[in-house]
Amino acid sequence: METGSHAANADFFSSWSGGKDSCLALYRAVRAGGRARRLLTMMAEDGSKSRFHGIPAAIFEAQSRSLGIPAEFIAEPWEKYEEAFTAAMKRFRQGGITAGVFGDIDIEEHRAWVRKVCAAAGVTPIHPLWKEGRRGLLEEFIGLGFKAVIIAVQDDKLDRKFLGKAIDRDTLAGFEKAGVDPSGEMGEYHTLVTDGPIFSAPVGYRAKGAAGHEGYSFLEIEPA
Repeated sequence: METGSHAANADFFSSWSGGKDSCLALYRAVRAGGRARRLLTMMAEDGSKSRFHGIPAAIFEAQSRSLGIPAEFIAEPWEKYEEAFTAAMKRFRQGGITAGVFGDIDIEEHRAWVRKVCAAAGVTPIHPLWKEGRRGLLEEFIGLGFKAVIIAVQDDKLDRKFLGKAIDRDTLAGFEKAGVDPSGEMGEYHTLVTDGPIFSAPVGYRAKGAAGHEGYSFLEIEPA
């Protein structure tokens, strides 16, 4: 199992979505003695927002400043996603970054892809959250004092009223009432982390409304 303990004394990059799982994985890897050198985020082709969660580059830059970890963005067409991700890891490896930290919990297909591309780049994959209880991880995230808000929901799973809600125990109860897995591991919702024990200052943002795209509703945000 690729756990956070394998991060000890390693220079690593974080596969960074800006959300709760990548953040908790980063936190655990740092606590295990690893040294975070980069936040790697895949962007939409025009580079303005993240490919999967629609978070503006300026928000990631604010997270980067607060975490004290340089951000690196890759903006390529979807058909070049794997090639671009692998090329970035090869560049990191040449610069002495020997490991990558990923926030996957238990979807084997995702971990298999990570292991494949990491092998091609000569990078060690680390999955600090792998095979742990989904609810327990969310409880840990909340208990550690991290702050996050919901910035996307899958329309056939969650109502738009969840957009902008904080990740806390009240929202957890709302997920359960809606019959949704609390971790959102299957893509039911996505989050933006704004503060926590590894942040030097809160990450501010302003909500500008909501927009729909390919079965998801997104909270449109900009830096505060």
